Amino acid sequence: MTDPRYTPLVQSLPASVPFVGPETQERDRGAPFTARLGANESLFGPSPKAITAMQAETAEIWKYGDAESHDLRAALAAHLGLTPDHIMVGEGIDGLLGYLVRLLVAEGDAVVTSEGAYPTFNYHVAGFGGVLHKVGYVEDREDPATLFAKAAEVGAKLVYLANPDNPMGSWHAGQAIVDALETLPEGALLVLDEAYVEFAPEGTAAPVAADDPRVIRMRTFSKAYGMAGARVGYAIAAPGLISAFNKVRNHFGMNRFAQAGALAALRDQDWLAHVQAQVTTARDRIAAIAHDNGLTTLPSATNFVAVDCGGDGAFAKAVLDALVDQGIFVRMPFAAPQNRCIRVSCGRPQDLDAFAAALPAALERTRG
Repeated sequence: MTDPRYTPLVQSLPASVPFVGPETQERDRGAPFTARLGANESLFGPSPKAITAMQAETAEIWKYGDAESHDLRAALAAHLGLTPDHIMVGEGIDGLLGYLVRLLVAEGDAVVTSEGAYPTFNYHVAGFGGVLHKVGYVEDREDPATLFAKAAEVGAKLVYLANPDNPMGSWHAGQAIVDALETLPEGALLVLDEAYVEFAPEGTAAPVAADDPRVIRMRTFSKAYGMAGARVGYAIAAPGLISAFNKVRNHFGMNRFAQAGALAALRDQDWLAHVQAQVTTARDRIAAIAHDNGLTTLPSATNFVAVDCGGDGAFAKAVLDALVDQGIFVRMPFAAPQNRCIRVSCGRPQDLDAFAAALPAALERTRG
């Protein structure tokens, strides 16, 4: 018997995932987490109307989901003032990123991102043989000018930029990104990840025309709409690029529960406003907890806060480990100097009470 004949590219890749999930960590530690504050999920949950809509689909689950996500695309188009031809729905931003890379990146093609930015994008690029070129953050923010200059230098096909940013929570005014596009080299496509834009100040969403061939924007129902487990994301781009997704995507990748829930969630903007208010309160609470323990926080336009632990990456990792040992799930940036921080998701009062109780002991243990 012989092993499968893997491609040389697959043989060269590690068998790893970008993130170790909290469930894996719970199995390893043999106990559940008291507070799940590491995955930037919405602990405030989805709209009750979305739950009702998904429950109503139970009897219809014998059917495949609509391969075109017609109703959801039409509702998104109306919500955004676009046409359905400008929108592609997929299995979260992660799934859409995989399709986009498959469309555009062949072995050896150059792709630009920031050191320490969203690793799932890097995972897809590596999986299709692209060559990643990374630049550093500037003042804890991804820097469009630096990214676009590197893209010109290496002839990049794709440039990835998150606004607001994960893992730092920083952001740029949308008009600043539009202005920077003048320096994006010919033939490069900007992947503008706006997963957290519903939490950001007015004017953060880049006012890019949907027909602009230089940009594809990615958004999600996982964050503000509280549906991370449903895996619903959408891309906004010129119709030609949107249509190209049909060449490679899994046409039945969207399940009926997810489609119905996302449609109901989009229609319940009152619940979205409720969650936005809860996140604002939680951000202030996290900052207060950090201050009470002699730490500082970075300004955030997301549903998490980067807490500066005041040391280097090793110190922050020790704080994180001490929190995990107490049942508090948090994460941290993985590239210096941003890895001086831990990243704490916005949670309910009881979640942040648990964090507040655990942090002093974690710091004491780390400081020795």
